[in-house]
Amino acid sequence: MIDSCIYIGKKQIPNRVVFQPMEGCDCNEDGSPSELTCEKYIKAAEGGAGVVWFEANAVCPEGRTNPRQMMLTWDNLSDFKKLLSDMRRIAMEECGISPIFILQLTHSGRQSITPMIAYRHPIYEERRPVTDGNIVTDEYLDTLPEKYVCSARLAVEAGFDGVDVKSCHGYLFQELLSAFTRDGRYGGSFENRMRLYLACVRAVRAAISEDILLTTRLSVSDMVPKPYGFGTTEANKLDLTEPDMLIERLVKEGIQILNVTVGNPYYNPHVNRPYRKGGYIAPESAETGLERFVTIEKHIKQKFPSLCVVGSGLSYYREDLMEQSERQLRDGVCDLVGYGRMWLAYPMLYRDYMNGAFDPKKCCLACSKCTELMRNKKVSGCAVFNEYYRKLYKEIK
Repeated sequence: MIDSCIYIGKKQIPNRVVFQPMEGCDCNEDGSPSELTCEKYIKAAEGGAGVVWFEANAVCPEGRTNPRQMMLTWDNLSDFKKLLSDMRRIAMEECGISPIFILQLTHSGRQSITPMIAYRHPIYEERRPVTDGNIVTDEYLDTLPEKYVCSARLAVEAGFDGVDVKSCHGYLFQELLSAFTRDGRYGGSFENRMRLYLACVRAVRAAISEDILLTTRLSVSDMVPKPYGFGTTEANKLDLTEPDMLIERLVKEGIQILNVTVGNPYYNPHVNRPYRKGGYIAPESAETGLERFVTIEKHIKQKFPSLCVVGSGLSYYREDLMEQSERQLRDGVCDLVGYGRMWLAYPMLYRDYMNGAFDPKKCCLACSKCTELMRNKKVSGCAVFNEYYRKLYKEIK
C-alpha cells in the first residue's frame, strides 16, 4: 500500500511516503539554499519520496530562528527555482516519479533570534528568559497575513506544489493557541486564540490557485499543562476538545493535508521525537509517545475522514519501520507516512525498500544528535552516518 498513489485536489501524490521538514540551519545568510542545503534535497529527490516537505521558511527576517534559516524572497527566487527544477529532473530520471514539493511557512516567535512572544510563559522561560518587552503587539500580529501571502505567492512562483501554514513546536501561531492569559484580539477566548492562524490560512487560500495544495503542520497538543499549553488539561493530560474545534475550522478554510505533530522540542523533545538512545533521559517510555501519535492520528481520521493525514513519529521503529508504516496505512491511522530524522540518516530508505534492499543498519538511531547540532548553533544533519556532520558533532562534545 505504501507504493500506491493518492489524489488530493488536482494533485497526484505518487506514493505514500513523506520526507518531513527538517531544518538544517545551513542556508546562505540571504535565506537561499546553500551547497549543503541543495545536497540534502537532491538526496531526497533521489530517494523517491512522494512528498518532500521543505523545512521551515521564515516569512520575514525578524521571524527567523537563526541567521541561516531558509527564507524565500524575490531576490533569491531563482535559486529556489533551480533547486526544484533539479529535484524534479532527478526524481524522474532516478525513480520515474513526479514528487510533490511543499514549502513550510513560519514565524518563529519565541524562538526567533530576538524572542517575539505571545505572552509570558513561566515554563518555557526557565530555558530562555524574556521580559514584557518581548510580547508582540496586536498591531504587529495584524501585519502577518500579508507576509504569509507574499511568501505563499513566492512559493508558487518558485514551483512548489503546496504551502504549509505552520503551527507547531511552540512557534508563534502555536503559542497563540495557548494564550489564555493574553489580553486583546489574540488572547483569552478560543476564537481570539485561533484568530491569527485562521486569518493567515484564509488569506493564503485566497491568494493561490485552487490547484496548489494548502496544508498545515499542527502540534495537536503541546503536552504542556493548561493554561500554558494547547490541547491539554491542567494535569497535562491529552485533551482533544479544542484541537477538534480548530481542525474543523481549518478544513472549512481549505486545509487539505494535516501533518500531525505533538509537543515542543525546546521543552519536551521526547514527545515529538521518541528517544532510543542518547544523553537525554525522557520522563516517559518511547512506547507511550508512539501510542499517543497513533491515538491522535486515528482520532482525526475518524472525525475528519475527508482530510488527508500525515502520520509522524515513525523514525523510532528502525528495523520495523516499513512494517509499521504499512500497518498504519492499512489500519486507517493515516493516509501518508512521514519520516523526519530517518530520511536525514537514510534518504534511500523507500527506494531500497521497493527494490528489496532495505537495510535496518542504515536507519536512524533515534539519538537526536541532529537536534543537538542545531541547539549548539551548528548546521544540522545526521551525525551518525554522515562524516561531515559527525565531525561537527565531535566539535561540540
